[in-house]
Amino acid sequence: MSPSGLLRGACRTTLISLLLVCCLLPPGAQGQKFPLRVEPQNPVLPAGGSFLVNCSTDCPNPKLITLETSLPKKPVGNGLGWAAFQLSSVTSDSQVLCSGFCDGFQMTASSDITVYRFPERVELAPLPRWQPVGENLTLRCQVAGGAPRTNLTVVLLRGEEELSRQPAVGEPAEATVTVLAGRDDHLANFSCRTELDLRSRGLGLFQNSSAPRQLRTFGFWGPILNLSESSASEGTKVTVTCAAGARVQVTLDGVPAAAPGQPAQLQLIATERDDRRNFSCNATLEVDREILHRNRSVQLRVLYGPKIDQAKCPQRLTWKDRTTNVLRCQARGNPDPELHCFQEGSRNEVPVGIPFTVMLNYSGTYSCRAVSSRGTYTVTVVMNVQGRNARAVTIVMVVLVTLGLVTTTAALVYVFGLQKRSDIYQVNQGSTWLPLTSRQPEEAVGEGPS
Repeated sequence: MSPSGLLRGACRTTLISLLLVCCLLPPGAQGQKFPLRVEPQNPVLPAGGSFLVNCSTDCPNPKLITLETSLPKKPVGNGLGWAAFQLSSVTSDSQVLCSGFCDGFQMTASSDITVYRFPERVELAPLPRWQPVGENLTLRCQVAGGAPRTNLTVVLLRGEEELSRQPAVGEPAEATVTVLAGRDDHLANFSCRTELDLRSRGLGLFQNSSAPRQLRTFGFWGPILNLSESSASEGTKVTVTCAAGARVQVTLDGVPAAAPGQPAQLQLIATERDDRRNFSCNATLEVDREILHRNRSVQLRVLYGPKIDQAKCPQRLTWKDRTTNVLRCQARGNPDPELHCFQEGSRNEVPVGIPFTVMLNYSGTYSCRAVSSRGTYTVTVVMNVQGRNARAVTIVMVVLVTLGLVTTTAALVYVFGLQKRSDIYQVNQGSTWLPLTSRQPEEAVGEGPS
C-alpha cells in the first residue's frame, strides 16, 4: 500500500472515532463548554412572594432558552444568550429548570427555591393560679407553623433568663421544661419565643415571642405528717400527728384540728386490719381570698403473726387418681409467711397453689403450716384419692355375672325343650332289605252292567 493510502486510512479512522464519541456523549455534554446559568441560585423567599429568574449562557448561537416550573411565570425579556421570567405566588419549596440548545445540543441548569414563613402562633400554656414554693413547675410552649423547621428553634424564658432551647418538632411543635419554683419566682414573668435563623442563607434572625405569664407563689411549711411507729406490732398504740404553719388549718383523715395553726392528732390500737392503712392530711391557707391546699399522706405497717383463712383452705379433699389438681391454701401475715404442707408419717410435701398430678399414695392427712418470724399457724387437711377405674370394674363384674346367668338359663331351657319334642324309634333286626314290587291301582268294586 502506498503512503498516501495509509494517510487516507488514518484520517478516515480518526473521523469515525470522533463521530462515535460525539454520538455516545449524553445530551448536553457537548455543550459543557458553554453551560447554562440560573440566577439567583437557590434563593430563600418569604411565603407568597415573587422574584425574577434569569437563564443565560455564553453560547454564541443559543436557541430556545426557556424556564420549566410549576409556579406561575411571565416572560419579561430576552436577548442573545439570555431570557428572564417573573415568578409569583411562591408558597412552598420547589425547583425551577432552565433549558436551551447550543449548536444543536441541549443545555440545562436548575435552582432550588426555599420558602420561609414565621410561626402563626407562639403560646405559653397557662401557669397554676398559685405555685407552691419548693415544688416542680412545668412550662409548656406550643408553636404552630413556621418554616423551614430545620432553622426554627423554641426558647423558654424566665424574664430574660434562658431556661431551655429546643428544636421545633411536630405540628404543632411543643417544648417543655421543668424548674423548681422558689420564693424569688413570685410575680416573675415566664414566656417563650421562636428563632428562625436564616443568617447562613444571607438573611437575618427572626424572632417571635409569646405573651408573658406571671407566676404567683406561696409558701407555708407543712403539712408534716408523723407516725409514732411506722411499723407497729399488733396490739400496739399508734399516734398519728399532722401539723403546719401559723394560720394554716389542717385536717387529718377528715377530722379538722381545733383551730388554724393547731395540730391534728388521732390514736389507735394497731390490728391486722390497719396494715397498709393510709393516713392523709390536708392543709389549707387563705391568701387574697383564695384557698390554697397542700396534702401529705403516710402508710402504717402492722406486724402480725401468720394466719391461714380456713375458708380458702378446705380441710377435706376428694380427688381422682392420676388427675391434675391444685391445693388452694393461702397464708397471710407481716412479714409474709412461708406455707408448706407435709403428709403425716411419710413427710412427703405437696405443692401449694401449683398444679400437680395426684397419685393413690397421696391419700392421707396433711399438716399445712405457715411460718414467719412472728410465729406459726397450722391447718390439717385430709386428702382422699380414689382409683379412677374402681367403679368401672364393679359395673363390668356385675354385667358379666348377669350375662353368665342369662346364658346358663337359656341353655338349660333349650335342652329340656328339645328332649320333650323327640320320639323313640325301633329297628327290625330280622330283615335288612325289602324287595321293590310294582303295584297297579285296584279297580273300583261295584255292580256290573245289567
